[in-house]
Amino acid sequence: MVLMASSRHEVGTKSFPLLLYVLVPLLALGLQSLLSLHLTRFDLIDLPLLVTIYYAITQREPVSATLAGAVIGIAQDGLTHHALGIFGISKAVIGYIAASLGVRVDTENHGARLLVTFGLTLTQTLILWLLQRHMLGQPFAWHGVHEVIRAAANALVGVVLFALLDLTRRTEY
Repeated sequence: MVLMASSRHEVGTKSFPLLLYVLVPLLALGLQSLLSLHLTRFDLIDLPLLVTIYYAITQREPVSATLAGAVIGIAQDGLTHHALGIFGISKAVIGYIAASLGVRVDTENHGARLLVTFGLTLTQTLILWLLQRHMLGQPFAWHGVHEVIRAAANALVGVVLFALLDLTRRTEY
């Protein structure tokens, strides 16, 4: 029994049934690609990004969050027209940042989750812009108001999705 924890990671971790570690990212990738084809406004929401952020802030392990983000991102790259690795790199960085924040900030609070998701969505857009514009030399349209609306939509959907995924967690001490 832990009497005094030196970090939020040692307080107690919450895990998911093993099947959900595979099914939730696959479902997010499938829904993202399917709904983006049929609903033009669904491109505002990035379900694989939300899954990456959720697993990172709940597991609080930067290395595993980075790897999970990279795998989810590369799988998303395979389903899009972007260069292979663009989403893999951006989601790996987002996974690392989110897990690092999860260790230091109380991410069980819905308000904190809203702000973290909003900020990380904008951060991913910035990373994508840097990679595509400056590393690949390809044009990347940046529309500030659109990106803020996109980040707000992802944050709102993320809080609801995170609350639903919280129902599947088990506490381990």
